[in-house]
Amino acid sequence: MTRHLNQLELARRWSISPRTLERWRWTGDGPRYIKLKGRVAYREADVEAFEAERLMESTQQPVRAEAVQP
Repeated sequence: MTRHLNQLELARRWSISPRTLERWRWTGDGPRYIKLKGRVAYREADVEAFEAERLMESTQQPVRAEAVQP
């Protein structure tokens, strides 16, 4: 079964403002999301993929993609 996070749950997970998530949805900068009948939800798998894409070794060097794979 797919787990979903609402805006407040994701904001808490990342310690950011829910308004930041709203802005990211508007600009297309955040993780993929689902909108059904006016409600926004983030699939946990999409959130984890978004996090993995931004995983860094240092301030200058992203983690190589093959290093992230199990």
